[in-house]
Amino acid sequence: MQQQLKFFNIKWIPLVVFILFGSAVYAQQTVTGTVSSQPDGLPLPGANILVKGTTIGATTDMDGKYSIEVEDGTAILIFSYVGFTPQEVAVGDQTVIDVVLIEDASQLSEIVVVGYGARRKSDVTGAVSSVKADELTAFPVLDAEQALQGRAAGVVVQSNNGGEPGAPIKINIRGNTSINASSEPLIVVDGFVGASMPQAGDIESLQVLKDASATAIYGSRGSNGVVLVTTKKGRAGKLTVELNSTYAVQSTANSLDLLNANDFADYQNQIRTNQGNTTPYVQGEYDTDWQDEIYRAGNTSNNQLSFSGGSEKVNYYASGTYFQQDGILVNSGYERVSFLSNIDAQVTDKLKIGLNLTGRLSKKDGVTTQSDGSVTVGGDDVVSLAMRFAPDKGIYNSDGSFSTNDQVGDEVDNPYAVATQRDDDTETEDFRANFYANYEIIEGLTFKTTFGLSTSNEFRGIYMPRTLAVTAGRGLDGRAIMSEDKSKNILSENYLTYQKEIGKGNLTLLAGYSYQKSQNKGFYSEGTGTISDSFSYYGLWTATNLINGQSGDIYTNETEIQSQFGRVNFDYDDKYLITATVRRDGASNFAENEKYAIFPSAAIGWKMSNEDFLSNSETISNLKLRASYGVTGNPSIGAYESLASLASIYASSNGVTVPAITPNQPSNPDLKWESSYQTNVGLDLGLFNGKVSLSVDYYNIDTKDLIMVDRGLPWYLGFYNDEILKNVGEVNNKGFEISINSRNIVKDDFSWTTDLVFSRNKNTVETLINGDDYFQNGAPSYFSVSNTALLREGEEVGLFYGYDYAGVYQGGAFPEGTATIAGGVAGDPLFLDLDESGDISNDDRKVIGNPNPDFTWGITNTFSYKNFDLNIFFQGSQGGEIFNMTNVQLNNGDANTTYDYYNNAWTPTNTNTDQPRAGNNSFREISSRFVEDGSYVRLKNIAIGYTFPSDLIEDLGVESLKLSVSAQNLLTFTNYSGLDPEVNYFGAAGNNNTASNTVRGFDFGNYPTVRSFSFSLSAKF
Repeated sequence: MQQQLKFFNIKWIPLVVFILFGSAVYAQQTVTGTVSSQPDGLPLPGANILVKGTTIGATTDMDGKYSIEVEDGTAILIFSYVGFTPQEVAVGDQTVIDVVLIEDASQLSEIVVVGYGARRKSDVTGAVSSVKADELTAFPVLDAEQALQGRAAGVVVQSNNGGEPGAPIKINIRGNTSINASSEPLIVVDGFVGASMPQAGDIESLQVLKDASATAIYGSRGSNGVVLVTTKKGRAGKLTVELNSTYAVQSTANSLDLLNANDFADYQNQIRTNQGNTTPYVQGEYDTDWQDEIYRAGNTSNNQLSFSGGSEKVNYYASGTYFQQDGILVNSGYERVSFLSNIDAQVTDKLKIGLNLTGRLSKKDGVTTQSDGSVTVGGDDVVSLAMRFAPDKGIYNSDGSFSTNDQVGDEVDNPYAVATQRDDDTETEDFRANFYANYEIIEGLTFKTTFGLSTSNEFRGIYMPRTLAVTAGRGLDGRAIMSEDKSKNILSENYLTYQKEIGKGNLTLLAGYSYQKSQNKGFYSEGTGTISDSFSYYGLWTATNLINGQSGDIYTNETEIQSQFGRVNFDYDDKYLITATVRRDGASNFAENEKYAIFPSAAIGWKMSNEDFLSNSETISNLKLRASYGVTGNPSIGAYESLASLASIYASSNGVTVPAITPNQPSNPDLKWESSYQTNVGLDLGLFNGKVSLSVDYYNIDTKDLIMVDRGLPWYLGFYNDEILKNVGEVNNKGFEISINSRNIVKDDFSWTTDLVFSRNKNTVETLINGDDYFQNGAPSYFSVSNTALLREGEEVGLFYGYDYAGVYQGGAFPEGTATIAGGVAGDPLFLDLDESGDISNDDRKVIGNPNPDFTWGITNTFSYKNFDLNIFFQGSQGGEIFNMTNVQLNNGDANTTYDYYNNAWTPTNTNTDQPRAGNNSFREISSRFVEDGSYVRLKNIAIGYTFPSDLIEDLGVESLKLSVSAQNLLTFTNYSGLDPEVNYFGAAGNNNTASNTVRGFDFGNYPTVRSFSFSLSAKF
């Protein structure tokens, strides 16, 4: 199998591209100068200079310098920069014009995007976190979701599978607000609701809406928070071309210290002796480090080329990006081509229109990790196989076939064979178009209409050839799987905005209508007995044995949601703020009696710093109090789930098997949305003329009417499925968030800023069906255990459930309150005997750990000295525990093990230890012995950059040029013994909404987190 992706027939893209532009010389006078800010006097890079009444323009470089040609001395230059008051300067006979722009106090330097509009940051009454564009591009990432980690208070970001190329990213805002529904936020990009996140380099601004005051405008989809993204647009002025290119080398950040062949043989002989087996272990002739065999040096490259510009009438921005990654696991990789374009046109003084287009093509070469332990992947995933496979086995047998693990434990294919022989290709096509028109009806009253369309097509093919003897050989003759999913989303929104000054007050009214329709269809098919391995998964059509299909393997569904929404903002005397929002949603996927719901919210704010008693304070430059309350929803279920349904079965008629149908489940005409009732109290504080900014929020979220499965249908009713969805259950999340920005030192040649975010969330299950415990399984299927994760009223979500380990049994009478599993002898593990029965059974299980962290945080320090800059970003989590299922497997006796266990296991001569004997009687126990502290501190990124002085590069036709070197995941400080404390294994339940909400903190077979060293170039022409 080839190691390089060939999807686009691109082997590599150069890091340096020189683009030469020629321009006609029409000016007779050149004006140069510097644009700086008041009061600090620092240069303003990226400030705009425009010749009034023309399309001639320029922007300042990193030193705030500019150069522009004008027709004659009668020209007027307009200097502008976001957050500052524009200035107009007549040129006259001046050739050097230095301008100092004054900060616009009315804007407080920042405009914040909110749902269906924008507000001055100082006027926002809700809990909103803003992430700067330069923070999103501080280090190389596949998607902007990754760059959010540690950047916004209350936002937890985690890869679904470590450093896997193309792995999806999970975002969680203010805890899990559901059990069976998704807890991921709504993403809105350029006004398109439910979009996917664009490239980090294409983002102009990103806001995270967290409380009901901010999210209620999105009604039934606002419970989990909203991420608002605005992509870059063109500005009036000359054509600007930017190149951003990054190349990174990667390696695994950690590996386990496993036994070599000789020690493995000794270990197996210890096990046999302890188990009364007199047959010695026959050691193989190899000494294979299976981790070395599956890991390699990986690399990524990301190259983005964009151009932008415009006139007073038309602005444009367009970019194209190519991303490619060779993963650190052999045969894994990802490749993607994407584009984005924005065009905005001021058609008349009253009418403005625009079009946003974006698309991407990607291909992922997958290697199985985080498997559920089924035989279809060789008995396990590649990472876990490398840990458990016998080291005295080679990759190949003497006849050239791939070896299998056939002496110890279950027979499985070897990890190198599974990684290199198994095909797993995913191809995805995404496209989105969004058009808008904004018309000013009368002064202060505007109407905006948008129409958007998005499509997504995903094809996945998997093939396991005959060379994988356990998985697809020995009579199976290959195993092929094909699946496809197609979706289409249409969105139309229309709304009026009215703004009016009323005395000392400012009134803004918003009213609108939204309609969205989603269609989804696809299939899944699997078979064995293909005609040849040569056709890979396309040989499925030749399969002689099609695996019996299940309900949902072929599907089509359609949902519609229509909404009316409104908002009132009233600001009085720039001191007192009121916001009220309401949205009414109706959705086709909800039950007959509950099609519609109303989601209101209200918020108030008080700018204390504008009161007379603080207006002249030299210490407090900004002080605002905020409070809000509101209700938001979670759509929670798919299409048709509230309806009665039929199931297909096989029956007998006249001695012949015939297809038939039977009632599957009854309808529930009262099934409705889950609703979150949210309270938020916040404070925004600025000190010392804005040098220190602090934001603190406390929140309380009660999510009620949880949609859960009730298994209480009596069998005699005759339904094939005894489960029915009901609105029963409640979850509470409460916590607080802190964000601090400090401009520690600001001088001409040196500056130092610090950004800190801190989040603490407490999650509690308030109500469950009949008050009963709700169990799930976080272990792979071959562990033969169940009920490893628990939901219990009054407790946090996803607690570990198992035996409480009490040390090693030394023989004789059991210590009081303890026992062993039946038949225990000296050296076997002791557990607490909770039912006092004298032995250990299921009745002795209890809560043994909590995966939920006490708090998470991130801190960024940015230093600049002349043309150099340094960025250091630490991120961490404190208090969450991890269930190390890797050690469960490695301590079980039917696999390899770690030197830590091998050297410390109990023996008659080594009794002072808490590690049981080799080959003990616990058999993959789920106990507190394997619960570890998951706290960590990670140096997430360190980057050093150098910006070339403009006078060195201007002769090359380059406006600005920056080179940087960075390292990601360079250091991790943790007591966790596994590969990485950022774990996200979903167990036998698979990677689905239910598992992601309630099965957390389990570690088994994750794709390792990667350590990267990156080299970047940014150039502007």
